Amino acid sequence: MLKLFTILWNSFLLAMQELKVNKLRTFLSLLGITIGIFCIIGVLATVDSLEKKVQSDIQSLGTNTIYIDKWEYAGGNDYPWWKFVNRPLPKYNEVKLIKERSALATEVAFFASAAASAHYNDNELESVKIYCITEDFDKIQSFEIANGRYFSESDFQRGTPVAVIGNEVAVQLFGGAEYAEGKTFVYNNRRVTVIGVVNKQGGGFMNAFDYDNAMMVTYKYFASVYDLSSDNINPFVMVKGRGDVTSEALSNELRGIMRQIRKISPTGEDNFALNEVSAISNQASQVFSTVNIGGWAIAVLSLIVGAFGVANIMFVTVRERTGQIGLKKAIGATKATILSEFLIESAFLCVIGGAIGVLLVWLLALAASAAMPFAIVLAPRMVLFAFGLCVVLGILSGIIPAYTAAKLDPVVAIRS
Repeated sequence: MLKLFTILWNSFLLAMQELKVNKLRTFLSLLGITIGIFCIIGVLATVDSLEKKVQSDIQSLGTNTIYIDKWEYAGGNDYPWWKFVNRPLPKYNEVKLIKERSALATEVAFFASAAASAHYNDNELESVKIYCITEDFDKIQSFEIANGRYFSESDFQRGTPVAVIGNEVAVQLFGGAEYAEGKTFVYNNRRVTVIGVVNKQGGGFMNAFDYDNAMMVTYKYFASVYDLSSDNINPFVMVKGRGDVTSEALSNELRGIMRQIRKISPTGEDNFALNEVSAISNQASQVFSTVNIGGWAIAVLSLIVGAFGVANIMFVTVRERTGQIGLKKAIGATKATILSEFLIESAFLCVIGGAIGVLLVWLLALAASAAMPFAIVLAPRMVLFAFGLCVVLGILSGIIPAYTAAKLDPVVAIRS
């Protein structure tokens, strides 16, 4: 154990000496390793952080939830576009029928949206999203009321002209969420009273529900203001399944129910789409896997160039230390000892190059996180992976020079 520690320490000192004595040569040779590790860890960290953000946004659509719409969200379907356009829009009365006929669904909600300008005194917002929701919406979606309250049962039943608004709307119209409750503002020449403000959500990539810049109203109130058959509304139905039910089982049941509701013949085509949140999530994972492969392809080329650079350093080092190698072998050093020293030194050089690459990724991640809508996180497993890869690459790069040094004849080595 002591011998191994001595070899490790001596190899580390020799690697440091190589850096100190031949700074430019060593730096240029390690540049390929640094760039390779920078590419690999940079791509892995960015893609991993981006995927977590996107998957989080997708899951915000609702776990084990299916969206019934005329459009398919995931894409990749050869169904003609004009047939999508000609499909009927989901209807509010279908919510009640699905609830009555489904044994696997726990919540069913109707959703539609519009946009309008709004103003309060001298404050004006050019575009506010107006979300039409029904009773089960808050059981499917995840959000919190920061100030005030949510809709009551009587609000839904009577279609009261009240709204729950987003944080950004409250800031722009009233100066803050704490000042919005009870205020009445005007949109499209109509007056609506604020009863609550949604807690700040922040930006996202899957902005199906941008609560910060929206106001929610009940279906009955929305239907009294807007024509739900308009092409600008685009309504859909959200169905959440029981916790012990798979998305596939829920989808199969809903397909049968929707075909019954719309009286589609056994040979007729579906005139609706069942969009599973899990399917969208899987498709996103496949996209990120492809991006990772591209990053690896670029990084591997850099690592190969870096490996040749390290091998070149080790060949030169063997030539420069031929006399030392001869003396060591003359006083009893074995081939294995010489081989180990050079392999470990080669590994240390690669680790140094990799450490510089990881440091650059960390600095870039700090800068990018401040400018992007999500944080780039350099996970500990990625750092360990980088150093492990450097050790393997160092051993592979140095194995031929180390073997050359180990098999030198001590007499010939001392003479040189």
